[in-house]
Amino acid sequence: MTTATEQSATAAGDEMYALVERLYPLCRSITGDGVRATLETVGEYLPLQVHEVPTGTQVLDWTVPQEWNIRDAYIADTAGNRVVDFAASSLHVLGYSLPVSATMPLAELRGHLHTLPDHPAWVPYRTSYYQPEWGFCLAQDTLDALPDGEYEVRIDSTLTDGHLTYAEHVVPGQVPDEVIVSCHVCHPSLANDNLAGIAVATFLARTLAQETPYYTYRFIYAPGTIGAITWLARNAERIDQVKHGLVLACAGDPGQLTYKQSGRGDAEIDRVMRHVLAVSERPHQVNKFAPYGYDERQYCSPGFNLGVGSLTRTPYAGYPEYHTSADNLDFVSPEAMADTLAVCREAFAVLDRNRRYVNLSPYGEPQLGRRGLYDALGGRSDTKQAQMAMLWVLNLSDGEHSLLDVAERAGLPFETVADAAGALHEAGLIKT
Repeated sequence: MTTATEQSATAAGDEMYALVERLYPLCRSITGDGVRATLETVGEYLPLQVHEVPTGTQVLDWTVPQEWNIRDAYIADTAGNRVVDFAASSLHVLGYSLPVSATMPLAELRGHLHTLPDHPAWVPYRTSYYQPEWGFCLAQDTLDALPDGEYEVRIDSTLTDGHLTYAEHVVPGQVPDEVIVSCHVCHPSLANDNLAGIAVATFLARTLAQETPYYTYRFIYAPGTIGAITWLARNAERIDQVKHGLVLACAGDPGQLTYKQSGRGDAEIDRVMRHVLAVSERPHQVNKFAPYGYDERQYCSPGFNLGVGSLTRTPYAGYPEYHTSADNLDFVSPEAMADTLAVCREAFAVLDRNRRYVNLSPYGEPQLGRRGLYDALGGRSDTKQAQMAMLWVLNLSDGEHSLLDVAERAGLPFETVADAAGALHEAGLIKT
């Protein structure tokens, strides 16, 4: 018999998968109408504040590029048959391809074709954001079947001055200090590397909005690299408000959970994620920071050095399907996304309740029985643990140790320690 919690997780997983299905056909890039359409769809689930940053805007050491849009693209044989067709998959066109309309022999066309010989049935994902180029991506099997001869080549795209688009959703907290949750919205039809992270972030935001979190949570939906850099450039004056953060990506594949630590390595989010993953007994891996991967490398760049880690299942480039057409709707599952969402919720529950307290009765052990504190714990299944948690909280409430410190030192579940602290605080024995 399934519990209410399991039923809720199943429902959330199914809804996230449905969102991934809706977003999958859209052609996204670092700019353009595909990003706007993606954010418009997410906006049906969450109110978003959408930002448009003009081409040519200086953002740190970068410049917002021209906006790219595409309407159609194909390679056709002499009979007019489209042997490669953008309408079948947005992966078929090199991202940011220049427009082209020409007829050329296959020998000349080959220089503009990208395949994966080791996986001849898959179509690769390739881009040329900052170097003008045009090209197509196709299966090696398709290329091998093309006879020599003339081919019509057509890419109906535009590169013009426009805007870079990103969006934010804010869940207000009890304090203005912020936790940022960031995901990239620039990849085309890649279900795991992009869309699963968007879906988990969206449903995480919806869950937090039903609560009254301690921190303010800011969700950032931005193109990879240039989007995060643009957000940082536009928020540099208030960056001190960001106390913690998490980059979400590759959130729906069948692999085990992987947490990549912040550049600091000992940021509070790093300790929280290590603790939550360990006590959950889920198969997982914790990796040290490296300045490569997703946008954690922007948030953790030395000038900002934010406490922002990255949560994935199988990490960046760690699975054969990565950046290929095999990263499709069959590669992700509702169950995997629901599990990733659950870990995020567990981690933020710890982060939100992790305080430092001061014992107001530090000379000797206060009498807990006459305050009804022991009796209040009588109905719990973990009564003995809860009593020990109270004693540990009292002993380590010196203004220096956090509740996570207490939980780790005592070898007790964080939730038990936090509940004990709440009871002691209500009884007037400790204060923040």
